[in-house]
Amino acid sequence: MKLSEIYKNNVKPIFSFEVFPPKNGNAESLFEELAKMNRQKPALISVTYGAGGSNRSTSLEIVKELKNHLKQPVMPHFTCVCSSKEYIEKYIQEIEELGITNILALRGDEPQEIDVCYRDFKSALDLIGYLKLHSELEFAVAAYPEKHPKAETFNDDIDVLLKKQELGAKVAYTQVFFENQSYYDFIELCQNKGVKIPIIPGIMPIISYNQLIKIVELSGTKIDSKVMQYFEKYKNSKEDTIKAGIEFASLQCEKLIRFGIKGIHFYTLNKAKSSVEVIKNITL
Repeated sequence: MKLSEIYKNNVKPIFSFEVFPPKNGNAESLFEELAKMNRQKPALISVTYGAGGSNRSTSLEIVKELKNHLKQPVMPHFTCVCSSKEYIEKYIQEIEELGITNILALRGDEPQEIDVCYRDFKSALDLIGYLKLHSELEFAVAAYPEKHPKAETFNDDIDVLLKKQELGAKVAYTQVFFENQSYYDFIELCQNKGVKIPIIPGIMPIISYNQLIKIVELSGTKIDSKVMQYFEKYKNSKEDTIKAGIEFASLQCEKLIRFGIKGIHFYTLNKAKSSVEVIKNITL
C-alpha cells in the first residue's frame, strides 16, 4: 500500500515502527523482534541504513525479509549525502525490483570515514526532485518539531517542509520529542504556512537513562528537568527504566491521540517490547 493510501481518511491512529541493521551484522535477533512488531499489524516498518550508504546490503536483506516472509509493508530509508547519481539510480532499481513503493527520503549524516564523497546531492530537496523524475516511488520526509539544527529559524525550516510537500511528499515523520507542546506549536506553524500533508509524531519509549542522556546531547531535543528527574530515579534498574519509559510514552501518546494525530511512528531501537506495550495501553 502506498503512503498516500495509508494515511487517507483513517479514523483511528495508524502505527509504524523504525528499525536499523544490527551493528554486528547478525539480523536473526532483529527478525524475532520484527515478528513481535508484526503482530500489531503496523501500517509499515521503516528500515534505516548508515551514513553514506553503509550497511545498505544488510538493510536490503531486512527489507526482503519483511516483504517476502513477514508480508509487511516496508519503507526503506534513502539518504543522499556523499552519494553519486549513479549510486542513487542503482538503489532505486534495486528497491523497485523488490516491489517497494514507499521510501523515506533524507539528506542523511555525512560519514566520518570515506575515501570519496560525491556532491551530486546537497540536500533532501535535491534527492526528492531527482526521485520524482526518475522513479514511481512515493516518499515520506523528515520534520523537526524543535527545528532542524542547521535551520536559522523555524520559518526557514517550515519553508523547506513546504517545498518537500510541493515536490510530492505524502507524509512527514518527526524527529523524536518528549514535550508534546513542541509538536502542537509546530503543527500550528505548519498549517499557517500551508503544509497539509500528515505530520506523524516520532515517539521513542526510553529503555535506559544513559540512552536518554545521549539522545538529548546528540539531537538537542528539549526535555523538562522534571522528566529527567523522573527517569533518573530508575537509572540503576534496567527493568524499572523500561517500565517508566512505557508509562511516559503511553501518556504522551494518549495526549497526542486526543490532539487528533493520524498516526504514531515508534523509534524502537530494534526492541519490540516497549512500543508494543505502549500500543496495548493506548488501544485498550
